[in-house]
Amino acid sequence: MTNMIQVPAWLLILVLLFAAVTALDRILMPSVRWYLRRRLERAVERLNQKLSYPIQPFKLARRRDTILRLRYDPEVAKAVLAYARERGIREDVAAQTAERYAREIVPSFSAFTYFAFAIRAARFLSRSLYRVRVGAANAAALEGIGKDKTVIFVMNHRSNMDYVLVTWLAADRSALAYAVGEWARVWPLQPLIRMLGGYFIRRRHNNPLYRKVLARYVQMATEAGVTQAVFPEGGLTRTGALRDPKLGLLSYIIDGFRPGESRDVVFVPVAINYDRVMEDRNLIHAEGGRGFRFSLKPIFRYLRLLIWQRLTRQASRFGMAAVSFGEPMSLAQFIKDHEGHAETLGQDLMDRIGSVMPVVPFPVIAHAMASGIRSQEALLPAIEERFERALAAGAPVFLPKRDLPYTIEAALKTLQGRRVLQLQGDSFALTDEGERLVAFYARSVSPILGEFPGEILPQKSSAT
Repeated sequence: MTNMIQVPAWLLILVLLFAAVTALDRILMPSVRWYLRRRLERAVERLNQKLSYPIQPFKLARRRDTILRLRYDPEVAKAVLAYARERGIREDVAAQTAERYAREIVPSFSAFTYFAFAIRAARFLSRSLYRVRVGAANAAALEGIGKDKTVIFVMNHRSNMDYVLVTWLAADRSALAYAVGEWARVWPLQPLIRMLGGYFIRRRHNNPLYRKVLARYVQMATEAGVTQAVFPEGGLTRTGALRDPKLGLLSYIIDGFRPGESRDVVFVPVAINYDRVMEDRNLIHAEGGRGFRFSLKPIFRYLRLLIWQRLTRQASRFGMAAVSFGEPMSLAQFIKDHEGHAETLGQDLMDRIGSVMPVVPFPVIAHAMASGIRSQEALLPAIEERFERALAAGAPVFLPKRDLPYTIEAALKTLQGRRVLQLQGDSFALTDEGERLVAFYARSVSPILGEFPGEILPQKSSAT
């Protein structure tokens, strides 16, 4: 019993290493995780006191717990049985498919990543690229919604900058949960979007089981009070006009709503407009409503431009980016008045967005050009008349920072630099691409200024 046992030094080191790893895994790491989680919960409690719409526990739940909750939801279980019978497969295989869909959809929200990183990055990027303006803020109406209701911001979709812009502008109200298309399911965007609370949806290659899992997630989040942001158009506008709404997410919300029982849902229309849309050329050349392939090259190009401008102190921006908030609409009241038709709800929301569309300088100039004006002298009174008409209509109007003659001259030079316009003294001529580009911007203010000669109707989009 008292004899000395000798072991090799490498074996002793190995035993001690295994003991340290076991102690770390069984004792230290759980304690650290508990400590960090408690600190995070307290930080969220303090943050919720400042937010108009607090971050709900559902949004902070562990991702694995939410996945299992979806997997064992009674309605999903029925869809699993139907899927198994339809495909002629075992029920457990169908259940695994449902769980895979749930993992694909459910985010992993991080309050620290959202408020410490994303908001600051969004503010920096927005201000670097645009002069950001907010009109028709409707602060009193938004403050009067109450914390016992689910708020859903419903927005038009003109640019991928929409995500960045609204995330920053809504930061003092809540953390938004976006529905993001398949284009963003690439590294490093996918993990980042999940941490920001975004959930991915398939617009193609789906089936009844997938749609049921998605519907139940949207309904659970809505019932739990998670503040969301929805683009009812389903994708970026290709013509510049507001598109007809796709009804998938809206119909899920209506189907899960029980008047008198469910938490009321309040839709807040949000209209976004730009002096320049970064993707404008890609959008007007898109054929057949085809989606975009995501690439990091444009991001690196804009970052390189920003860095160069900062170093040379020659910062220039793409003009204004303006956001307006419309009158909130209660889903409970809507169902009472319209019997809950998703088509009526979608069109009503798009009309509300169009009524508060920001009127920024270049779309007004483009509207005059699209009407056939081809001289600088004739542009000035036409633009003045359009601004007066927009003001008389009560639209949120953002006049240029400098006088109109300077703004017109700068716009013409910008179009000339983009090789879509040729200046010939006081007159100018647009290329074929320039005609399409001008019409793209003019259609953004057509709901307020009226159609221009030769304007085409907005593209139709079927419900999903």
